[in-house]
Formats: sequence, structure tokens, C-alpha cells
Amino acid sequence: MKMASRKTTSLLNLLLLLGALTLLSSLVIVKGESPYKFYTWTVTYGIISPLGVPQQVILINGQFPGPKLDVVTNDNIILNLINKLDQPFLLTWNGIKQRKNSWQDGVLGTNCPIQPNSNFTYKFQTKDQIGSFNYFPSTAFHKAAGGFGAINVYARPGIPIPYPLPTADFTLLVGDWFKTNHKTLQQRLDSGGVLPFPDGMLINGQTQSTFSGDQGKTYMFRISNVGLSSSFNFRIQGHTMKVVEVEGSHVIQTDYDSLDIHVGQSLAVLVTLNQSPRDYYIVASTRFVRSKVSVMGLLRYSNSRVPASGDQPALPPGELVWSMRQARTFRWNLTANAARPNPQGSFHYGMITPTKSFVFSNSAPLINGKQRYAVNGVSYVNSETPLKLADHFGISGVFSTNAIQSVPSNSPPTVATSVVQTSLHDFLEIVFQNNEKSMQSWHLDGYDFWVVGFGSGQWTPAKRSLYNLVDALTRHTTQVYPKSWTTILVSLDNQGMWNMRSAIWERQYSGQQFYLKVWNPVQSLANEYNPPDNLQFCGKAVGRHL
Repeated sequence: MKMASRKTTSLLNLLLLLGALTLLSSLVIVKGESPYKFYTWTVTYGIISPLGVPQQVILINGQFPGPKLDVVTNDNIILNLINKLDQPFLLTWNGIKQRKNSWQDGVLGTNCPIQPNSNFTYKFQTKDQIGSFNYFPSTAFHKAAGGFGAINVYARPGIPIPYPLPTADFTLLVGDWFKTNHKTLQQRLDSGGVLPFPDGMLINGQTQSTFSGDQGKTYMFRISNVGLSSSFNFRIQGHTMKVVEVEGSHVIQTDYDSLDIHVGQSLAVLVTLNQSPRDYYIVASTRFVRSKVSVMGLLRYSNSRVPASGDQPALPPGELVWSMRQARTFRWNLTANAARPNPQGSFHYGMITPTKSFVFSNSAPLINGKQRYAVNGVSYVNSETPLKLADHFGISGVFSTNAIQSVPSNSPPTVATSVVQTSLHDFLEIVFQNNEKSMQSWHLDGYDFWVVGFGSGQWTPAKRSLYNLVDALTRHTTQVYPKSWTTILVSLDNQGMWNMRSAIWERQYSGQQFYLKVWNPVQSLANEYNPPDNLQFCGKAVGRHL
């Protein structure tokens, strides 16, 4: 009896041990795998009247703007995009870093466009990111027809954020808009012309949007400039806005009466409904252009019985000096948890000596009698073969690595499919020099960068004494003021082929862009993922195999 009892006890202990190990292994699996979110989007044309005139726009799942992606940090996104347009199409994910995965970036330098009546499944992760981003078409001149939408990346549960949770979020996709068909605008650029002034502005695809909340409560407004060409100033009648996040970076919280937001940029503000219950004007007005246009929305208190009245909130005085001063007030919150270029806190950007320095100057030359836009005298032309495929498969003659010099030259303007070669773990100083009278806006895929300095006139090495090397803001898109310069620092920790471009879409389309090749000769999955199993082949890559 005692022997049987011991055997029974041993068997029970063994079963309990196996059960515990099984439970533990299942817990490890659950903890080790971030959630997957699946989407199917169909891209079509539709006829709507954003400015009161029927026109052809791009719809995603019948929506204009497209569906909002509400996701959580580290979610895996599996998105099947079906193209029902009459032209090849791609979406790019503005500000999503695509860690080690430029294969999913959705620009012509990394992806074959999705042909009409076919599909492509994007597979990417919102790795270590929290904040307000957006997506839009990168092909042809599709951005002028819509196809854009919001990407809101929320912190994982239990991860603290440096402000009280708002009662709710409002997403505002704000931008200039043209009544002219996007194909007509593209033909105008192809023939050597320039875009006209925009016909108006929209908030979430409308000329008047209403956002409602309860008196005494605080709401987050996520604001993105999704326009083609115009900076705008944003303000809410009778209310201040506390900036808490800019393109994935938590910032020192400061209250503003109005905010300049430039093409391609996003930020989030907190607004407390602390006024008497009625309706209040929300206004966005173009800046740094001769022909001013505005769009108006409403902030409505839920117990309001009084329509908005009085003067609309006025634009701030001046433009360049006021705006540059405001830009310098955006500071990085060094104690917050938002994802950073060095999320482990292993270095401070102000203590690093750059390994390479570049000065990139934009210009607007005539080449072969047509208006083009250039970087250091080189105007970019797209290749039928994505540069990433050409580089991976060793296909020659697709791009040039010696077209763009590291500083401007007096050479005649030219065209090229230009790539700037860099190495993984380089630390770059990049100066954007703007000698033109127009506002510029520069974006880099795959990265955040520190915006360390703005200044008027010509940059010289002596201007480094003006840099903020303590708490400069990180973001993916920076403005460069007329007749001015902007300096960024960037740590190249994300291997791949990355698009550096003007966010002003006419200039991007006509050549003001290039690609940054971030390379390490030792190929490793620790540095870069393999090509996806659904990789599409086009141009000189046709016939290649994984």
C-alpha cells in the first residue's frame, strides 16, 4: 500500500510538473509574440465634391479620407491592398520606421507598384513607436486625389505616458486641396509647368467638420498636414493647445494659442473645454504663400445651445521670425517613455561627433526647357526597377552613387537616379540649405532625426555654435524656412534603402529627392530582414527569384 501510494504521489507530481511546464511555455509564447492585425483595403475612384465641385477622388474601402489605422506599439500589421484604379499604385506609411524592413516602405525606390486589378500584402510592425502618423499614395500624382488616412499608434497597456489620459481622441487630417483632376495636374508638371495655388483647404475631406466634447473634460487633437504644398497655422477660438507629442516624440508640454504645421508634419495637442458652453471656431490658414486660403471647423460643447460667433481667431503677426521662434520652443521630453532613436538610452546625441557631414541645397532649375527641382544640382528620376531590388540582386545600371556631392557645387543641373551611400551606425550631420523664397519641407523614411538648428541666411560651420545639443526634438519631417537653413543629426541604425524627399509633392514629383543607402557588408538578420515571400518583381528584376 505504501509503495503504491508513493508511486501515485510521484505520478501526480510528474503530471503537475508537466502541466506547469506546459502552462509556462504557453505563457512564454503569448508574451513573446506581439498581436497581429489584419486588414483588406480596396482602392477605387469615386466622385465627390470636397470644394462644392464634383471631382474624381481616390477612395479606400469607399472612404475619403481612407480608414484610420488605430494600432498599438509593436502590433504586426498585415494589410492586403487591392488596386482597382487604372494606374499602378502604392501606399507609403509616413513616419513608420519599418525597422530593418525597407521592403515594406511603399515607395518606388523599394517596391514595384501594384498593378491595376492586382494586390499586394504589406507586412510591417509599429516597432517601438507611439504617436500620430499617416499614410498616403506615393505613386504618380495620386496624393492630389486623396488616398490618405491616419495612423494612430497607442502605448501598450501599463506603459505610462507623461500626461493624463484624454477623454477621447480627435483626428484632423488638414491640407490644401485642388479642384483640378490629379491626372491633369500631373500632365501640367510633366509638360514643364508648375502647380497653381490651391483652391481651398479641407479638414478630414470636408470644408466644415465638427468635434464635440463635454465641458470641463480634456481631449486630444491629432493634427497632420496632408496637403500637397502649403504650411498652415492652426488655432481654436478661445482655447489654448498643449503640445504633448510630435511625430512619435513626447515633448516638453507648452501651451500655444496657434501652431504652424508644415507639409508632412504631425503633432498631438491636449485641449481642455474650460470655456462657457457654446460653439467655437477651429481655423487653419495657409502660411508662406501669397494667395491665402482657410478652412473652418467647429468645437462644440455637448451642452451648447449657442452657435459660434465673433471674430475668427487671427493669424499671429509676421511669418518667418514668429514661426522660427515657435519652432525653437519644441523641446524633447528626456524623461518620457516615447520611442527614441536610441530607445535603450545608450548615448546622448549631443555627445557624438558626426562621422559624415552633408549640405543639401534645393533649387528649381530648368532642364531641357522644363521646370525641375533638384538637390545639389541633381534632379531625381524614377527607375522602372526599384533601387532596393537592384541593390539586393546586384543589378547594375539602375542608380548612381556618385551623382549627388556632399556639398553644393556650381555644376550645371542634371538628372540622375541618385543614391547617397552611407554605412550602418554612421552618425550624420545634414544641413538643408534653402536659397529660395519658398518654404521647404524635408522628410526621411525609416528614421527619426534630431532637429538641432534653424537659422536665416547661409549656413557656415560657425553656425554649429547655435545648435541645441541638449533637448532637440526628434521627428521625421522638418521645415526649412525661406532663405534659411535647418540642421538635423541622425543615427543610422536602420539598414536599408531609404527615401529622403521634399514633402512638397510637386517638388518631390519633379526631382527633389534621392535615396540614402544604409549598408553593412556583413549580411545578418540582426541588421535587416530578408525579402518578403510575396516580393514583386519589375523592370530589370523580372525573372529574378528569391
